[in-house]
Amino acid sequence: MSSVISDRHFHDERAAYAYVEARIWPNGPSCPHCGNADGARIRLMAGKSTRIGVRQCNECRKPFTVKVGTIFESSHVPLRLWLQAIHLVCSSKKGVSANQLHRILGVTLKTAWFMGHRIREAMRDGGLSPLGGGGGTVEIDETYIGRVEGVPKPRGGSSHKNVVLTLVEREGSARSFHIDRVSIADMAPIIHANIARETKIMTDQGAAYPVLCEPFASHDTVNHAKDEYVRREGDKVVTTNTVEGYYSIFKRGMKGIYQHCAEKHLHRYLAEFDFRYSNRARLGVNDIARADRALRGAVGKRLTYQTTAN
Repeated sequence: MSSVISDRHFHDERAAYAYVEARIWPNGPSCPHCGNADGARIRLMAGKSTRIGVRQCNECRKPFTVKVGTIFESSHVPLRLWLQAIHLVCSSKKGVSANQLHRILGVTLKTAWFMGHRIREAMRDGGLSPLGGGGGTVEIDETYIGRVEGVPKPRGGSSHKNVVLTLVEREGSARSFHIDRVSIADMAPIIHANIARETKIMTDQGAAYPVLCEPFASHDTVNHAKDEYVRREGDKVVTTNTVEGYYSIFKRGMKGIYQHCAEKHLHRYLAEFDFRYSNRARLGVNDIARADRALRGAVGKRLTYQTTAN
């Protein structure tokens, strides 16, 4: 049995272009400049001096490749190395550091850092339907991570840390948000926009949750202060262990792999952990399928180094 990473598109540039084109253009090439999708009006350019994968649109007369309008645009890194990086990030449960990508791919540390952020941007999803539809169960919790720049560490409490709010659908997806405070004003718009009204909500005994969860079908809590973590009421299991399990993976990755995350980049790291959790093996998504989903998410998400670093 051969290794997945030995597949041809990880090592041959033409095969890499063909692999990406098959996923980004499943119905044939489309011009990113004018939108022309008529294959008869788009020709593959040939010639010894022509770059791999260059096509010309006969409508607007402009050349393009599959990289235009994606996270790969204007990147000098070979596409085969991009595919290796995407596979590594998608198949590593707790992520891959920029230093590790730098060593494995043979690119500079600066390039590896930027590639990681572009891949996280491809993983970021939006416009999703509400969680918990059809009477499902969603667990809600918040946690603290890192440091807020410029805020001194107090003697007690966590006012100097970034706040993360996470919604986890049992046997389903996770969505995480960087919020300013654990308050009704900050949490209500997110919870009400991302959870269907017929959902059963489960939380700990946070003071804000009774008000936040009023619009939903039901709201059950566990009292962690009294060492209550699971309570059974007939067929119903009241717990927040699912979202706590998500945080276990998230914190091990952030502290053990990435070690430091600036506040301005936190939303991308959250997108990375949400993506892997929502496309995990238990839901029938293997490493190859997960990487393909990230690859399809690369369209329309160009990210420049200046935007990322500043």
